[in-house]
Amino acid sequence: MLFVAGLTGGIASGKSTVSLLLKAKGAVIIDADEIAKKTMLPEKPAWVRTVEHFGEQILNDKKDIDRKKLANIVFSDKKQLEYLNSFTHPEILKEIKEQLEYYKKNGEKVIVLDVPLLLELGLTYMVDEVWLVAVDGKTQLNRLMARENMDLKQAMDRIKSQMPLKEKLKLAHRVIDNSGKLEKTKIQVDQIWREISQQWLKKS
Repeated sequence: MLFVAGLTGGIASGKSTVSLLLKAKGAVIIDADEIAKKTMLPEKPAWVRTVEHFGEQILNDKKDIDRKKLANIVFSDKKQLEYLNSFTHPEILKEIKEQLEYYKKNGEKVIVLDVPLLLELGLTYMVDEVWLVAVDGKTQLNRLMARENMDLKQAMDRIKSQMPLKEKLKLAHRVIDNSGKLEKTKIQVDQIWREISQQWLKKS
């Protein structure tokens, strides 16, 4: 029996780490961030619209979109973010659905949709359970500033653009606390894998 999990969490919460742990256990990962990058490759429709709107100053020497430059623009201006999302999100969602159908037909047992905005975009209808990777606010802020070399305002703008953690907690079936050491995260992932193996995979 197929099981589809929606893996989500705030920026810098550690979703990629959890995805890798789940992949090592045999789960197929559909990564929305990777799909988003592909939709923005040079001369793709989303790339063209983005450059037409924001200008060539967001491009690097190879004509790739400089994600940091673009992020600095859209996360400090809600209307600009909404415009960007208006044509990128439909393309990303289309690809997610196509990959999901492909893996279903391929006979996969566990598929994980790694989607940062799973809850914000109302995509819970696509999954059997929502798995939330959570970290405390201070840890999230420090990790984000260190990882992206951001100042405090930039980091706060990025965090505030997403649904607050307390709201996400209300919608999650399972919560993985990633505030501590990797070993603690592994223990939680192991436990979840055991539980879904018993509850879902034994029905196959």
